[in-house]
Amino acid sequence: MTSRRAFIQSLGLTGGAVAAASVSSVAMAALPELILKEDPNTAPPHFPRGVTGAGRPYNPVVTLNGWTLPWRMNKGVKEFHLVAEPVVREIAPGMNAHLWGYNGQSPGPTIEVVEGDRVRIFVTNRLPEHTTIHWHGQRLPSGMDGVGGLNQPQIPPGKTFVYEFVARRPGTFMYHPHADEMTQMAMGMMGFWVTHPKERHPLIDEVDRDFCFLLNAYDIDPGSYTPKVNTMLDFNLWTFNSRAFPGIDSLNVRQNDRVRIRVGNLTMTNHPIHLHGHEFTVTGTDGGPTPKGSRWPEVTTDIAVGQMRQVEFIANEAGDWAFHCHKSHHTMNAMGHDVPTMIGVDHREAAKQITDLIPDYMVMGARGMADMGEMEMPLPDNTLPMMTGQGPYGAVEMGGMFTVLKVRAEQKVGDYSDPGWYKQPPGTRAYEWTGPAAEPPRAKTQGGQSMPATGKPAATEVQVRKPGPHSGH
Repeated sequence: MTSRRAFIQSLGLTGGAVAAASVSSVAMAALPELILKEDPNTAPPHFPRGVTGAGRPYNPVVTLNGWTLPWRMNKGVKEFHLVAEPVVREIAPGMNAHLWGYNGQSPGPTIEVVEGDRVRIFVTNRLPEHTTIHWHGQRLPSGMDGVGGLNQPQIPPGKTFVYEFVARRPGTFMYHPHADEMTQMAMGMMGFWVTHPKERHPLIDEVDRDFCFLLNAYDIDPGSYTPKVNTMLDFNLWTFNSRAFPGIDSLNVRQNDRVRIRVGNLTMTNHPIHLHGHEFTVTGTDGGPTPKGSRWPEVTTDIAVGQMRQVEFIANEAGDWAFHCHKSHHTMNAMGHDVPTMIGVDHREAAKQITDLIPDYMVMGARGMADMGEMEMPLPDNTLPMMTGQGPYGAVEMGGMFTVLKVRAEQKVGDYSDPGWYKQPPGTRAYEWTGPAAEPPRAKTQGGQSMPATGKPAATEVQVRKPGPHSGH
């Protein structure tokens, strides 16, 4: 396994060494404490100690496979410290990626504040090139908007810039660079921002569990570590918070909890996010809470590029429920886009001749791709199987943007731990039928149609009539 330290050291003077030399110890002493998190586990909700700033205490969010960035109060201002730097992110057990992110991870930590807070964010650049941060969806002064060259000079490597503004409206937002955006966002530079309402809000309900995560996509060749930043469409790793199933944690809730899930999309395509077993309503976008008259029950919501969708539901159905992108290729891992379809092809003789020369040769796809979910075949180092993850009844045959909502009556308030697989009550699981199977009726005289036309002879001749000359049209 390649460690983050070794990866940063491999950058030489273009990485952390420049940052350390350029930001003096005196300057660093005046900054908020630099807090890093490198493990890929979901951190528990961050309950800030002492004063919470402008607003009342709030129910904090839980970032899937991520964490919330702590802050300090400085004369009435909430201060945060973000460090843009190269990171190593475990996509799932067995695969690491060399990405760019913030404070040890990609995506970076979630920032949580309260409506009306004055915030000050110190941004230190430890990348090998300049950067900025854009606070996606925020109302703020133009000079704080973070578009390099338009609103501010770029942040050079080794330098620290300060952003300061008031969190003017509650809602869910994102942060990401507006500098060499194609490279930096393709390398994983992004994060979540949540502003909690200061007072009770007519459009924002209290919830028991509040989750958030970002959608990301990468193109990483099998056996390699670094994304190809020029890819436009043919990505092969689709992730929740830079994690692919089964490396994605489950969403663990108590039965009858009111649950909010906030999902932001900074990939290159849209994602129809689908929940099993429940209906939800879209209660917010990055433009703010949605009017109650505009909400309707749904089980899938499409999230376009640069958008956020906030959905809410009552988790009143106990069980394990799939939660995933409904684009079928987005629940797969590193696929080969040029693999031909082999369904129905009888290649037994050809395969026999090939295995005489190459004993480990394996033919796949003649019966579909489901066999790959259980196949243990050699893979290049640092590569995930196309379909992976085991459930209580065998291979789940999923990867990528897929996880499980686990609803349990016995889950305690505030307990986010994984309760294990659901045990269905007797008589509530699909089972094999062992009785006689009825044959469907088929009409052999009409090409095997299961529902042939009745009372009409089969056509033996087709009459073609061309329209004659006409006018008036």
